[in-house]
Amino acid sequence: DAEVSSRKTFTEVQTERSEQAERTVLIKCPKINEKKLLQYLSTHGNIERHFFFESRGIHALIEFSEKSSVASLQDDVGIPSAAEHHVVPFKSRLFSFTLKNPGGQAAEETPVHLTPQSHIPVKELIQKLCCADSITTQMYILLNEYQLTEENIKLRFLACSLVRDFARAYFPDSTVKPFGSSVNTFGKLGCDLDMFLDFHDTRKHATKMKKVPFEMEYQMKRLPSERLATQKILSVIGDCLDNFGPGCVSIQKILNARCPLVKFSHQPTGFQCDLSVSNSIAIRSSELLYIYGSLDPRVRALVFSIRCWARVHGLTNIVPGTWITNFSLTMMVMFFLQRRSPPIIPTLDQLKKLADEKDKHVIGGYDCTFISDLSKIKPTKNTETLDVLLCEFFEYFGNFDFRKNSINLRKGKEVNKPESSPLYIWNPFEQDLNISKNVNQPQLEKFVAMARESAWILQKEDKTQQVINKEPWGLAALLVPFGKSNPSKMRNRMKGLGSETIRSLLDSLKLNNANSLQKAVGK
Repeated sequence: DAEVSSRKTFTEVQTERSEQAERTVLIKCPKINEKKLLQYLSTHGNIERHFFFESRGIHALIEFSEKSSVASLQDDVGIPSAAEHHVVPFKSRLFSFTLKNPGGQAAEETPVHLTPQSHIPVKELIQKLCCADSITTQMYILLNEYQLTEENIKLRFLACSLVRDFARAYFPDSTVKPFGSSVNTFGKLGCDLDMFLDFHDTRKHATKMKKVPFEMEYQMKRLPSERLATQKILSVIGDCLDNFGPGCVSIQKILNARCPLVKFSHQPTGFQCDLSVSNSIAIRSSELLYIYGSLDPRVRALVFSIRCWARVHGLTNIVPGTWITNFSLTMMVMFFLQRRSPPIIPTLDQLKKLADEKDKHVIGGYDCTFISDLSKIKPTKNTETLDVLLCEFFEYFGNFDFRKNSINLRKGKEVNKPESSPLYIWNPFEQDLNISKNVNQPQLEKFVAMARESAWILQKEDKTQQVINKEPWGLAALLVPFGKSNPSKMRNRMKGLGSETIRSLLDSLKLNNANSLQKAVGK
């Protein structure tokens, strides 16, 4: 309880990390003497933190205590010679460090510790999980291996800060902020970096002149729609990154999407980036998940385990398509936790009731209000273990009536579907949208079948015997593609599942035909 009440708000964390990123530089360097590099950099100011990592060569992230140290270093750094290529003279916070006499100093090289920027392979993970003493321990091991590290989060904020430096050439008051999995506490090592260009700071200046008896405002280009303005802004920023951004490659301008964006690869940090404009509702979704992830440690452990399980069995995919997205899957876990008795996390309506004046947000006519202060949310009295919750999740959704019911996090209860999509998950804020509209019937059936199979494995397994036989058990058994360890058993169980699925489809057809007949009679 004390830990939750002392947690900073989402906005406090984002502000603090953005400020740290502004006094940070990134240096590409060969195998060198770490001590000598830090000695040189220390002449420009105190170094608060540093680490090394691999991304097309070894890089060092250096966070100074003062922003002035960055300016001091920039004044001391040379421009590359144009012997082979002509350079674009943009002075960023990306540097290259090379030794003038590499041969003579080779003996002084010291191996540096490289912080990992990707998670371990599933096979290696399974081996680690088999050494645990319980499913709960297994789930926390998986969380520890897959979650974003402190270093990786710093890199993400730095990448946004570097893009912001370009944006400010055109829009001096703009900021570039990360959203989604990079900040909501559910990001996995290696996940894409979603960022958005924000002009809200610019709008704050407009409120300053309210007390004077006249109006004074900027002359600005006027366009017929906000969408067109967004497209033009992103087009220019995309060209700027393409033409002048060091390390920015594979730029794609996707301006006709529902949410226009620029995709690019940021080679120095190794991130695949998506840049959009003022995505306020997406930020509120990020904050909501941050709150849920901070309230109880079981929340994140369960989400990471379920998402890893789904990926192994091809239920989710990095390529857009008809399968369940990670966001939809995360929302399903949240809903399941709201349905426990007593609930493990509150509903969105309950969080709204706790909100005060400063928490009120209405964006594009949608009510996005909820409490931001974690200390005002009462901790749950639910004491169920993760062993129980994992099995119960599969039981719950293996038997969920998807034909009739939808998933609503605002109310925290099953409600009738407003339309006939196979899977209907209400957008928490834009209540007229189904976040899982892309999912088709075969993919939903596959999810249900896998959930039932997983529940069966967890209920029937003999852990002691499996440990003796050196077979994966618990969570580890769910991360092996089903049918590999015992194909005949799997086939027998899947026969039953298949017939149940067919029966439910026939029931659905009967229901639809009965409804059609009723409507016809009514007419």
